[in-house]
Amino acid sequence: MAKERKDKSFIKKPIYLGGTKAYRAFIKDNLKYPKEALENKIEGTVMLRYSINYKGEVIDAKILKGIGYGCDEEAKRIVKLLKFEIPKGPRKLKVLFHKDTKINFRLPKKKPIVKPKTGSVAYTYTTKKKPTEKQQKEKKAKQSYSYTINW
Repeated sequence: MAKERKDKSFIKKPIYLGGTKAYRAFIKDNLKYPKEALENKIEGTVMLRYSINYKGEVIDAKILKGIGYGCDEEAKRIVKLLKFEIPKGPRKLKVLFHKDTKINFRLPKKKPIVKPKTGSVAYTYTTKKKPTEKQQKEKKAKQSYSYTINW
């Protein structure tokens, strides 16, 4: 008869659902670059320590190293939106967890503005006909047309 195997840790650590990839995606999607930091072209990393209660909610966030210009407050706001799952452990202990994280603030890259050429418009029109047996063999069922209108 095999002996039951026990978990290595007595207290289970909180887990962000979806893993590290989902965690980073959540931060990226919810990050709003502060106007003051954009105007002053501020970039950097904000280091935080936050507390997670037994329900998986972030209840407190503290800046360990900030860069100012509204970035610290934005980092706190994002961290407080996080939700974690805490695996059930023995005796249903209500433990407070602490985690450290870094949130990077990088200036958005400027996209070049492409101005359309004045005086002409181009359209592409594609049709699909029901192919005949001959076209199926030749694979010429798709036809494409291009129109250019000048003024």
